[in-house]
Formats: sequence, C-alpha cells, structure tokens
Amino acid sequence: MSASKQHAFRAEHIGSFLRPDRLMAAVRQARDGKLPAEALRAVQDECIRELVAMEEEAGLSSVTDGEFRRRGWSAGFIDAVEGFGLSQGTLLGFRDEKGAKGDAASPYAKAKLRRTHGIATDEFRFLKGVVKSGLPKVTVPSPDVMHYFLGPKSVDKKVYPDIELYYGDLVSIYAAEIKELAALGCSYLQLDNTALPCNCDMHARADVSARGEDPDALTARYVRLVNDVLAACPPGMAKATHMCRGNLKGAWMAEGGYEPIAEKVFGGLNVDAFLLEFDTPRAGDFHPLRFVPAPKRVVLGLVSTKTPRLESADELKRRIDEASRFVPLERLGISPQCGFSSAPGAGQPLSADDQKRKLDLLVGVARDVWGGA
Repeated sequence: MSASKQHAFRAEHIGSFLRPDRLMAAVRQARDGKLPAEALRAVQDECIRELVAMEEEAGLSSVTDGEFRRRGWSAGFIDAVEGFGLSQGTLLGFRDEKGAKGDAASPYAKAKLRRTHGIATDEFRFLKGVVKSGLPKVTVPSPDVMHYFLGPKSVDKKVYPDIELYYGDLVSIYAAEIKELAALGCSYLQLDNTALPCNCDMHARADVSARGEDPDALTARYVRLVNDVLAACPPGMAKATHMCRGNLKGAWMAEGGYEPIAEKVFGGLNVDAFLLEFDTPRAGDFHPLRFVPAPKRVVLGLVSTKTPRLESADELKRRIDEASRFVPLERLGISPQCGFSSAPGAGQPLSADDQKRKLDLLVGVARDVWGGA
C-alpha cells in the first residue's frame, strides 16, 4: 500500500496544541533556574500523555506531542542544529486587523551548521511509546524557511561564500534526521512551510526582487531543495507539507492566493499531501488546486486557529464541495489552517475549550462528508 493511501486521513491537524498552564509555569521556572531539567521533562511527559489521550478520544488518526517540548514551531530545529543565530529585520512582519504587530526573528547561519544530536528523534521516541490508536506524526520546519525571510543575509558570507554550500549542509542535516526517525519507526513526516506561501504576497515578491533575487526562481530552487530533503524518506514513509502565511497569536505575515507558486509547487513537490491554509480570503480561492496532480492529496485548512469563533459545519461542507471542482472529493480532507499554538505564551486567541470544539467540528464534518475521519 502506498504511503498516500496508507495515511489518507480526512480530519487532520497541523501539530501544535495549546500548552496547559502548568506546563507554561514549569517552562518559566526552568528558564529562571528554579526547576531542574528532569522535573521539567516530567511535566512535559505528563502533559503529552494527556494531550495524546485527548487527540485519540477526539477521533484524530494522526497524533503529535503538541510540540510541547519546543519554544516554538521551528525552534526545535534551530535549537538543535549547531551554527544558527537569530536575526531581526526579516522580509515580513506580523500584523492583524489592527495593524502591525512587530517583526519576527529568523534563523541565519553564523557558523557552519552541524547536527550534533537528534532534532525531533527524542520527541518521536516518547510519542510513539504513549500513542495507543493513532499514528504518530513528526513535524519539522521546511528547509526553505531557513533562507527565505533573510535571503542573502541568511548566512555569514565568510562561513558560506556560496549559498549552495548552505543548502547542501541543510540537506545533509535533514537526511541524517530522517534516517534516524525512520529507524525509530516514524512513518509520517510533515514539513511546515511559511516560505513558499509568503512568496505569494505581492509586496514580499517585490522586496525579494529588491534584494536581488527572482521570486519565481526562488520558488523553483526551493522545490528542488525540499525534494532533495525528502529523497531521504524510505518507501512507506508518508510525506506531507503544511503551508500557511504565518501564525502568531492571531496575527499573520502575508496575503495572496497560491497562484504565483501553484504550478511549480503543487506539480513539483514530491509529497503525498498538501495541508493548505484556506480559512480566510487572504489565502485566495481554490483555483490554484487545478495544478495538484493525482494521487497527491489536499487537506483544506478551513478551520481557523486565529479566532475562537466556531465555524458552521454547513459552510465547511459547502467549501469542501467547492474545492472538489479542482481536486476530487476522495483526495480531499479538512484541518485547521495552522497549529493551535505555533508560538506558545500569553495572548493566545483561543482557549482549550475552543480548541476542543474545533477538533470535534473537524471530525464531525469528516464523518458526514467521507463517512469517517
């Protein structure tokens, strides 16, 4: 059975979940030197067990640890790989309906990159041991995220005088991680990508051109970069990519439909499934999905993690029907547009009860439309 058929889940989620208050309190205590590392890990373990039970009880088939051991959705990778620093002054800042919310820090190579230990391997090892009925899913940032937002400034030129050397080291790091994950039994890998969908924003594309790069050439290079990483996945490991325009406590970075990247990305990325943001008009309409070839699947991110408002089941079904004009219903699924807690901390727009209601809605709609989640 192909990986695409094996993991054809109808009700999906992106990976991160709201951290319980006691977990956040433990993280703060550990950061302040008031809680030993082993005590923090014990709290994390307990909270992950509870989360896994909630995911399975909700009827979700793919299960994550909520990214509870990370500072943020991409921080697990950045913290684990030697050589990264963080820089402000990135291509796009966050904003919401009230205006700008501030810049985001992006990774840059201040020294030669080295994978000195596992990135998500310890997370997966524990998760696999506590899952009872679901399939453990590993989420890691897509490699192009390590370049797009700083462009030429994503490396120290003295360390990487040629950007291709940087890309080559990224591929080697991901390949080593994927090989180890596969040996541990991982059969579902998701690359989280904000770079390619942000490269649909007309203002961002103009800024990319202004810094001396061609946004379309960048899209093509990123497709090759991601495919080089995914080449390390063994047969039977399902490969998915999640794409959104940023998610920081209700704010976003970019606007614009997928049309500028659709043909190259949907037709060229060697993934089994695309988990795509579609919860607001900022993501455009479904027409770009015409470039998704069989047997690739599309999971429609129709439920928002940026607002506590609970969507209408009838409206979700209508939008699924609309998307099926471009991708057949049997190759569609439904999910939130992003994780519930990409950047943990105060100011989250949803509560744990809101999160649970949205998961129940997803599973209920999937059962109504496809007969199961």
